[in-house]
Amino acid sequence: MSVRNRDSLGGRAAIAGIGATEFSKDSGRSELKLAVESVQAALDDAGLTPADVDGMVTFTMDTSPEITVAQAAGIGELSFFSRIHYGGGAACATVQQAAMAVATGVADVVVCYRAFNERSGRRFGSGVQQRDPSAEGVALGANLPSGLLTPASWVAMAAQRYLHAFRLDPSAFGPVAVADRRHAANNPAAYFHGKPITLADHAASRWIVEPLRLLDCCQETDGGQAIVVTSPERARDLRHAPAVIAAAAQGAGRAQEQMTSFYRDDLTGLPEMGVVARQLWRTSGLTPADIDTAVLYDHFTPFVLMQLEEFGFCGPGEAADFAAGGGLEIDGRLPVNTHGGQLGEAYLHGMNGIAEGVRQLRGSSVNQVAGASHVLVTAGTGVPTSGLVLSADG
Repeated sequence: MSVRNRDSLGGRAAIAGIGATEFSKDSGRSELKLAVESVQAALDDAGLTPADVDGMVTFTMDTSPEITVAQAAGIGELSFFSRIHYGGGAACATVQQAAMAVATGVADVVVCYRAFNERSGRRFGSGVQQRDPSAEGVALGANLPSGLLTPASWVAMAAQRYLHAFRLDPSAFGPVAVADRRHAANNPAAYFHGKPITLADHAASRWIVEPLRLLDCCQETDGGQAIVVTSPERARDLRHAPAVIAAAAQGAGRAQEQMTSFYRDDLTGLPEMGVVARQLWRTSGLTPADIDTAVLYDHFTPFVLMQLEEFGFCGPGEAADFAAGGGLEIDGRLPVNTHGGQLGEAYLHGMNGIAEGVRQLRGSSVNQVAGASHVLVTAGTGVPTSGLVLSADG
């Protein structure tokens, strides 16, 4: 099916290359080195050279600036460079920015990247250590005296309300973790390759912050991932069939904060992802029924269930049954996180999930969904976020 071009961006850019370092707990090298390795791997995958690149996009919270990575990777002049805010919420937005640059002629070949030593270096999961004075810090400070110091504690508040509202218990989250780890077990690149878990394993794992157990929380990873974006026309002349960017969106909801949006009218959903969902369906002309597989940001299992509901794959409160009935498995209604996700493969702030979306369209995933032609990819939840619909060419 050809991409239905409902806006000025859809179908005007494509992902032509993907590349990553190994995923580990102690890389033994600098974050700059990881960034350069992943950029070079992505260019090699596309059949391009550093001389072809004229744009770079990354996240804030990244220690390797665009111009420094460009210099270290042998890239010359840049006509476009950009950084997206809000941690994991930036992942798909890096590709959106790259696609906009390509579609408008600002750049021809743009590399998006993320690289960090998130296990051996700064561990984001450890939460608040020290904050510089800022408006955001003041808002966060309202929650700190209550002991809400870590991402797990912030998500636990919404997760507890979700369980209460829909009369569920923490076992509802188990099928998400089991599906991710089952997929990771088949993936040689995954940190948990060969290590599936059962629902009993999930239920026996220790509490982190109730109702979240250890196996509800993503791992911490050292590594890098890069994505090459160019025009579909140029991509067709390169090594792999293009993964066309059918739609891209960012979203922030009303009363949005960074993972502490506790004063909204309802804590059982993800309004920021609802903003993204409405844009993606409208601009792509697709519906949930058209999506063959999805990569849903899984830093914590409850937010995978909420995303299924925000995107309309099931109604409010129905995602637990959807997952428990095998809906997330390879042969299920919507195979999710076929690379193993951030729980199973690696926590690269969602960039490795975009790469898996590309592999599904190429037909090269280790957990390939037969005939995959439309893939939904989402970025971080609980923060201002982003999403993509990637489609096969033609």
